[in-house]
Amino acid sequence: MTTLPDDRHSAEGPWHPAGDAWHPAGDPWHSTGDPWHTTEDLDEFLARGGAFLRSRPDLHTVLLTVTEGLRTRGLHAYGSAAPVFGLLAEGGEVCGAYFRTPPYRLYLSPLTAERAEALAAHLAALGQDVPGVSAEAGTAGRFAEAWARRTGAVAVPYQRQRLYRLGELSVPRPAPAGRARIAGPGDRELLVRWFGEFVRDIGEDEKDPVRAGSWADTRLAYDGVALWEAPDGTPVSMAGLTPLVAGQIRVAPVYTPAPLRGRGHAGAVTAEVSRVARERGAEEVLLFTDLANPTSNGLYQRIGYRPVADFAVYDFQGQSSS
Repeated sequence: MTTLPDDRHSAEGPWHPAGDAWHPAGDPWHSTGDPWHTTEDLDEFLARGGAFLRSRPDLHTVLLTVTEGLRTRGLHAYGSAAPVFGLLAEGGEVCGAYFRTPPYRLYLSPLTAERAEALAAHLAALGQDVPGVSAEAGTAGRFAEAWARRTGAVAVPYQRQRLYRLGELSVPRPAPAGRARIAGPGDRELLVRWFGEFVRDIGEDEKDPVRAGSWADTRLAYDGVALWEAPDGTPVSMAGLTPLVAGQIRVAPVYTPAPLRGRGHAGAVTAEVSRVARERGAEEVLLFTDLANPTSNGLYQRIGYRPVADFAVYDFQGQSSS
C-alpha cells in the first residue's frame, strides 16, 4: 500500500504559460497560447483551482491532501526545494491540475490524451525535471508516452495501485486480542521507526531523512494515527489518517511489522481508523492499495471498501535534458 520551500516567483510574476508572456497588468488565464499554467504560488493555485479539486474529492484525494499539508505545514513540508503547481484552463474553466514536490514524482489529475500531450509540451518548454509520474492509470500511461516522445525517456512501470472508497463498514470477526487507541506523544519514536520501515517495505528510497519525524509530528498534532496494541499494551500495528479536506479522509499508511503479520492486526486497526474517519465527518473514506498485493486488496474489500479507479506510477530513465 502507498500513501506518501520558499514562495519564489520569476521577475515576470508567478504564472508561466509556456510560450505566452505573463503581463502583470492582465490575467494570464486569458492568454491564447498554452492552456497550462505553472506556478510556485500555492495560494494562487488553490484560489484558481480549489473548486476543481473539490469537484472530485475521490480522484483528487492526493492533490487535496498534499496541498493541504503544504498550506498548513509550509512549502518545505515534503523537501527543501520549492514545489511546483499547475492548472489547465479551457474556456475559462479549470479542467486539469498537477503538482510536484521535488525530489518526488509528478502527480496529475485525470487527463485526456490531448491534455496530457499539452502538459508534456508545457513542462518540456519550461525545462522542468520530471523523474516520474503518478496518476489515474490511463492518464499516467498517456503522459508517460508523451513525455517519452519529447525527451527520449524510457518509462519504467513502478507500481499499479487501486483507489478504494468505504461503503458499509464491516469490522473483522473474530477480532484479534487487544484494542485500538489513538497514538500520543509518547509513541513518537515508534511512529518514526515504523514509518521508515513502511517506506522501505513499499520499495521507496527515503529521499528526505527528516521526513519520518515530520510525518510523526504532524500526525500526532491532529490525532492522525491509531495503534492496535496487544493485551499487554505492546503496539503491534498502526493505521494513519489524512486530515479532513473537501469531505474526504484517506487511510494511509497501514503498517504491521513483518514478524507480527497474519494475525488480523492490520484489519482491526484499519476498521478502527475507518470508523474514526466517519466520526470526524468524512463523507468519503478512501485508501490506496498496491495491486501486486492480493492479501491487502482482499482484506480491505472484506472491511467494506469498494474500487473507485486504478492508478499507475512510472519512473523515467535516460531522458535528455530539456
